[in-house]
Amino acid sequence: MEPPMHGKANWRGPLRLFHISDIHFGLEDPAALAFAKHCIDVERPHAVALTGDLTMRARTHEFKAACQWISDLDVPVTVDVGNHDIPYFNLYERFFDPYKRFKAVAAVIEAQLDLPDLAIVPLRTTTRAQYQRFPWSNGWVTDHALRHTLAAIDALPEGTRVLVTCHHPLPERRERDGKLLTINGTKTMEALASRKVMAVLSGHIHDPFDLVEQTAAGPLRMIGAGTLSKRIRSTPPSFNSIVIDGPDIHVTARNLEHVPTRAMQLDEVPENALPPREPGEPVSPVGTVPLVDPPVY
Repeated sequence: MEPPMHGKANWRGPLRLFHISDIHFGLEDPAALAFAKHCIDVERPHAVALTGDLTMRARTHEFKAACQWISDLDVPVTVDVGNHDIPYFNLYERFFDPYKRFKAVAAVIEAQLDLPDLAIVPLRTTTRAQYQRFPWSNGWVTDHALRHTLAAIDALPEGTRVLVTCHHPLPERRERDGKLLTINGTKTMEALASRKVMAVLSGHIHDPFDLVEQTAAGPLRMIGAGTLSKRIRSTPPSFNSIVIDGPDIHVTARNLEHVPTRAMQLDEVPENALPPREPGEPVSPVGTVPLVDPPVY
C-alpha cells in the first residue's frame, strides 16, 4: 500500500487522514462501509487509521469479512485492536493467543505510519482480563503499553508531528461521579502531553467528539470517531476526515445524512458504547438515539 505522493522529503502541503472506528463486522452497516470505501477510493487520503472493533464477537467469519474490507483499501493503513476483537467465547484463545485471528492483516496491526513530518503511533488500550473490574470492555493502558508507545515517540526525529491512535478514549474518570473509565488514563494523557502529541485518535463509544483534556503537562486534544455499524448511539454512522496543515488539525465528521460536524460531536466522553438512556448521559446535538439497540447473537 503506497501513499498518494512521490517522495516524502519533497512533499509539502496538508495531509489528509481518514479516521475510522468500530466497523463491527457481524453487525456492520453495508451502506456506511460502502460510503467510506468510496470516499477512500476517490479522495485517496494519505493514510487510514482504524481505531479498533473490527468485529462484533471476534468470530472467524467476522474477521474474514473485516480483513477483506481492510485489504481492499489501497492506501496505508494502521489498525488498533478493540475490546470486541479479542475472542469472546473461546477463553483459551483469549488468554493464550488473542490476536490469532488478525493474521490476514497482521502487517498493519498496531503499525506505526511514517508520513512527511508526521508519525502515527499506536497505543494499546485493550487487555485480556482486568482484575479491577468485570466486564473487561473498558480501557486499561498498562505500564508496558505506555512505555512501548513513549519509546516509539522518543525515537522520532526532532520536530516530527505525532498522532497517537488507540481504541479507548483516555479520560480515566467520568466527570459527574468519578466512575472509573480507562485505567491509567490520567498518567497516559500527561505523558503524551509532555511529548507535545498533536492529538489522540480513538473510537469505542460510537459517537464522534473533539475535546481538549487538561493535564499536569499541558493540554491534550482527544478526537473520537463514530461507528460504521448498525450499533449507533446518538449519531448516524460516520467517520472522521482529518486534515493536518502545519500545526493545525481540522476534523470533519463525514456521514451519509450530511449532518454538520458540530451537530455530530459529543461534549463529554460517555462511560461506554451503549445508547444514552439515563439522565445526564452525553448525547450529541443531532440526538438520533435508536429506540432499540440491534440484538447481538
